[in-house]
Amino acid sequence: MSKIIEPLRGVHDVLPAQSPAWQFLERHTREVFAAYAYEEMRVPIIEQTQLFRRSIGDFTDIVEKEMFSFTDQGDDQITLRPEATAGMARAVISNGMLREGRLRLWCMGPMFRRERPQAGRYRQFHQIDAEAFGFEGPDIDAELILLSARLLRRVGLSGVKLHLNSLGTAAARTAYRERLSEYFKAYESTLDEDSRRRLHGNPLRILDSKDPDTQRIVAGAPSLLESLDPASLTHFERLCSHLRGAGIEYHVEPRLVRGLDYYTRTVFEWITDDLGAQGTVCAGGRYDGLVAQLGGAATPGIGWAMGQERIVMLIEKLGSAMARERPQVYLVLVGEPAEVLGFKVAEQLRDVQPRLKLQINAGGGNFKTQFRRADKSGAEYAIVLGEDEAARGVAALKALRRESAQEECAIGALGERLGALLGLTGVAE
Repeated sequence: MSKIIEPLRGVHDVLPAQSPAWQFLERHTREVFAAYAYEEMRVPIIEQTQLFRRSIGDFTDIVEKEMFSFTDQGDDQITLRPEATAGMARAVISNGMLREGRLRLWCMGPMFRRERPQAGRYRQFHQIDAEAFGFEGPDIDAELILLSARLLRRVGLSGVKLHLNSLGTAAARTAYRERLSEYFKAYESTLDEDSRRRLHGNPLRILDSKDPDTQRIVAGAPSLLESLDPASLTHFERLCSHLRGAGIEYHVEPRLVRGLDYYTRTVFEWITDDLGAQGTVCAGGRYDGLVAQLGGAATPGIGWAMGQERIVMLIEKLGSAMARERPQVYLVLVGEPAEVLGFKVAEQLRDVQPRLKLQINAGGGNFKTQFRRADKSGAEYAIVLGEDEAARGVAALKALRRESAQEECAIGALGERLGALLGLTGVAE
């Protein structure tokens, strides 16, 4: 016997029992984005490798260690997307969308990073992504944070905390990087290996170190907020004012820098204590120089990404997912004439009641076997169609979840009767 082929390390199957939580999240995601008039985009899973090297930065863990990259048959350097913002920015440039002025966009789908798998962290994972292009002021920063807060509330997650910081302009960030580099050089011999490497490439990333000894050194480092240029400080103060006015609680975290090089000014994270080490469920910030960096006209931008796996884990943990989808009606068919007629009846019922969830028996079986399947399906009613019923143009209708007399109904009236029993509004297609 052949050995079973197992899934690749770091990827996972979403089984039918788990799908309702995903559908619950995705449905509310679409509704919340529509409420804020954001438009959906769908961008490729594969992109040119240079897109991510140019946008994310060569000294990030993603580019250095985690990208799934390869050379295709045409010698093109290809990468499975590790995040969505770079692809969204590339899409608005290459499709000439910047001529439309300001854009509010979102997308949803799989991302790929070759990192050590653990709870809530996979090599293929899924993100909800929001992006806004062409807005300079802090009002759009506030809108995107409010949008993320509303989505988290809609799916039942109230125990999350907002951490907020500003990185300033590119010039202010460069000046701060120099101050930070000088500070960490005095401790170079005691820094962890990754931090020593980052010291000569991007010392801001040292602030992200999880090494306990390095964290103690980081605690004494200069604060980025103390190095902000006046315009960035005003931008940040106005953002905080907008959030307070909207009733959003936040914590200013001066060590928050995010892991991607394209961020400027506002950065933020939504944090939970319910997922252990993988506590960030949504994160983002401004990237005012990214579009120009990728060859487009100078255009301010801001966005965030929300990890679907982590949100689903919280939904399931907190019990806020909707119940598993079950059929409302199971169609029992016995005898060849009934089977032939049954498929026609099922399609007619779906036409008359588009919201009806109906499962038709397949694979044969006698009445007893089919009723056992009907009960296992979770359906509320069984429609019974045998040779005698088929000949007379009627069907038996039996309740499966309560005591009730079986009734007989003309096939042509089944749709109306089921609509009344199940509270459906029939809308013919």
